[in-house]
Amino acid sequence: MSVSTQQLSAAIGDLGLAKRPVMIHSSLRSFGEPVEGGADGLLDLFLARGCTILVPTFSESQFGAVPPATMRPDRNAIDYAEMPAEAPLVQQVPEYTVDSTVVNTGMGVVPARLLARPDAVRGLHPLNSFAALGPLARELASAQSPADVYGPVRLLAERDGAILLMGVGLNRMTALHCAEEQSGRRLLVRWARDADGRVFMVETGSCSEGFPRLDPFLRTLARTASVGGSTWAVYPAKETLAAASAAMSADQTVTRCADRACLRCRDSIAGGPLGASPLG
Repeated sequence: MSVSTQQLSAAIGDLGLAKRPVMIHSSLRSFGEPVEGGADGLLDLFLARGCTILVPTFSESQFGAVPPATMRPDRNAIDYAEMPAEAPLVQQVPEYTVDSTVVNTGMGVVPARLLARPDAVRGLHPLNSFAALGPLARELASAQSPADVYGPVRLLAERDGAILLMGVGLNRMTALHCAEEQSGRRLLVRWARDADGRVFMVETGSCSEGFPRLDPFLRTLARTASVGGSTWAVYPAKETLAAASAAMSADQTVTRCADRACLRCRDSIAGGPLGASPLG
């Protein structure tokens, strides 16, 4: 037995996703049985319904660099004592380019398969890139820069886009980091290397494990469907960002995760990095 293309296509239509840009967070294991055509078949179905697909394609572990002492702001969710006092003169870290197909394995098979396609477009962020496929792919991806990591998310909202959680929870909804920024938090910064070997700062997200606590503020926005053993939940991007941002503005601790020692939660809830951030 497998989840058929007919079932998948019907869900895309029933949830109002056809002809819209859709940010997808997925777990193929959530279906409980094979998906007809696998990840590539799934991508093809969304494209056939006129969708533009947007996915996170993060690569922090592959392209992250050690920062010099002058690029270490306080309240940045990192213990600098665990780092070398100074960045190495020669860092064995490759330079990120938009042509790279390197992605963290934890992102899942769908982002990896999307990146493998020749018409995929990847954003210009070395650590937290987004990649897109479909009619609006270049427009969405080009909205990203090292100093504006969530540009594609804001554009998704402006274009009446949707966020699809395919068998995963709110802790996987990357767009909620954009809502953090809209609520007044400064984004955490990390570091990458340019073509000349110089280290520069980039924006990144915080901890997402507390995002399920936003469910009371978001659940009325969701449309759901069962596809095989997978539960799909679709959220309108614009309204979701607004509702999440309002909830955080009213109580910044609402996104705190269960780990009371979590530096990302502590420093993000406090407002994020202090001082000037010379972003690249």
